[in-house]
Parts: sequence; C-alpha cells; structure tokens
Amino acid sequence: MTDTSTRLEPASTTWPDPPQLVDVLLRDELETARRRAEAFGPEYALIWSEIDRSVRGGKRFRSSIVLRTHDALGGRCLEAAVLVAAGFELLHTAFLIHDDLIDRDTVRRGAPNLAATLRNVSLALGADEDRARRWSDASAVLAGDLALSRAHRLIASVDIPGRQRMQLLDLLDETLLVSAGGELADTAFGLGLHLPTLDEAILVCESKTAMYSFRAPLRAGAVLAGAGDDVLVELDDIGRLLGRAFQLVDDLLGVFAPEEKIGKSNVSDLREGKHTALILHARTLPVWDELESNLGREDLDQVTAARMRWALAHSAAPVRVEEQVREDLDDVIARLTRRPLPPEMAAVVEALVSQVRDALDDVVGHVEEARCQAG
Repeated sequence: MTDTSTRLEPASTTWPDPPQLVDVLLRDELETARRRAEAFGPEYALIWSEIDRSVRGGKRFRSSIVLRTHDALGGRCLEAAVLVAAGFELLHTAFLIHDDLIDRDTVRRGAPNLAATLRNVSLALGADEDRARRWSDASAVLAGDLALSRAHRLIASVDIPGRQRMQLLDLLDETLLVSAGGELADTAFGLGLHLPTLDEAILVCESKTAMYSFRAPLRAGAVLAGAGDDVLVELDDIGRLLGRAFQLVDDLLGVFAPEEKIGKSNVSDLREGKHTALILHARTLPVWDELESNLGREDLDQVTAARMRWALAHSAAPVRVEEQVREDLDDVIARLTRRPLPPEMAAVVEALVSQVRDALDDVVGHVEEARCQAG
C-alpha cells in the first residue's frame, strides 16, 4: 500500500482539504496496483485502469460522510479517516461493478461501464460476440473482487488502537453481509422467484443502500472519533432512515429522470422487472393493468417504457413513495430533537436530510413532466 504519512498533515480542527487527500490516496493506490499488474499482461493492467476510471467518476458522497462525521464528533485521526474514507469509495465502486453485471447494465455515469468497455476492447481484438461477453463478464467479477480486497486493505491498515480497528473490520464484514443479502433478494424479486411485500421491498432498501451508503460511513466516522455507544446507536438508526429514503428516491429517479440526468438507463429497472416500492404500490392500483404485461420484458423498448412511465405518473404510486420519503426524513429531524447529538453532528445530519429532500423535489418535478407527456 502507498505510504500516506508524508502527504497528510497532523489532524486539527481545520481540515487541510481531506476530500482532495482521498483523491490523491486513491490515485496513488490504483496506479501502484496497475503497475504491478503489468507484469501479468496488458489485460490485467487494463482491468486496474478501468477500476481507476470507475472510482474517478464518483461524487465522493460516502467518503464525505466518513470525514464529516469524524470531524463533527471531534476526531483527531485525519490519516486514518482518509484511509477509511478511501476504502468506502472502493467498496462503492466494487458494488457498482457487480451490480451492473447482475443487472446487465452497460452504462454508468453517462459512459460505457467497466464491463461494456472491456467487451468493446475484446471485440476490437477480433473476439466474437459470445467470447467478448464471457471475457467482459469475467473481468467485471474480478474487478469488483479486486476493488473489495483493496478496500479491506485500506481499512485494515489504519493506525489506531486495536479495539477501534476491530470495530471497523467488524463493520466492513457486516456491510458486505447485509449488502450482499439485499442484492440477492432484489435479484430474486426481479426474476419473479419471490413476490415481495412492501415491507420486504423496504428492507431491501435498508440492506442494499442504507447500510453501505449511510449507516456504515456514519458509524465508521464515529468510531474513528471515539464516540460512545449511545452516539453509535443513534447514528445507526438515523443512517437506516436516511438510506431508506435515499433508495426510494433513487428508485423514482431510475424510472422518471432523463438518462442524461442519472447517467444510466431509465428503462433498466422496468426491463429488469424490479419490484421496487413504486411498482408494489402500482400493483394495488388500476394502473397495474397497463403495466403487468410489459414489466420485466427483456426486449422492452423506449416507446413502451415511455407509456409505462406516463401511466405510473398518472397513478397514486409515486405519490405514495414520496410520502414515505418525507415521513422518513421528518422522523430523522424529530430524532435530533428527542435525542440530541452534538451540534456539529446534528448539522451534518441536517445537511444529509436536505440533500435527500432536494433530490426528492427534483424527482417530483420529473414525475410531473412525465404526467404532461402524451400517453
């Protein structure tokens, strides 16, 4: 692993731009790995280059939560916080690579994703379609595994007391366990192996997204800051609510937002037949008659998807999801009043609530646009 001790200034209450330090660390880590991979051949080095490209496209949302939580709770372990924050970015990248492979998505952040890029490379080298797909699938599996391994290495390398390090490693283990379980359940729902209840779909939101996007980063920052068990428990509950609301908004965006807005297909969820809260609400409404025959069709086209989007927009389904999100966000704010966190940490939570609320307001606008389109 790259030695970061010469790049990180001593921790203080004034941050020396920690997000930039995360970017520097990730760049150096992945470049070192790519150079080592060259000894095994250009294909292996290419996989690491693609991991690097995948990491660079992120918004640093999860690493920001780690850093801001650590700072807000009076943490003095800047080097450790940067290492853990970088680990969460690699964890996120690994999950995205594997998720795209499972969902057969080819676009991420408005560009061909890792699997699609490697498929195109193999086609250019003369492989036929079947061999190109098989090689790109294998590459995506391995790339996700490599990113996971590197995330674990970064988090395990933090120079903090042994008890805190074990707390972080236990947290990483729990995050992988819960997130994988949520992904497996979500895949089963999409394949029709099990028709979920609304409560089961909400649990998937908490497992797939809340755990690694909110609960784990909040807890990691708090552990690094030496927070007490009462703070850890409270942040865990807050992270569950925030992550659930975040995923519900993301499910709406995945159907109603333009592709140039979300950087990926807005037909994919309908084509995969994902049983999100939006679709489960729709099943109980008259609109289901207009959706059932097309939901989950592998050959679902843009025109048919647009008609489904229009029908959903005219139903009560998106309104019910919106109400659930607003209820969860209001609950978070209420918790800050009932069980106050330190003011600086409460401000971090309030900022996260505002981010999710802004995203919800944005998607409500997209639902209205879909409602105004010709059916």
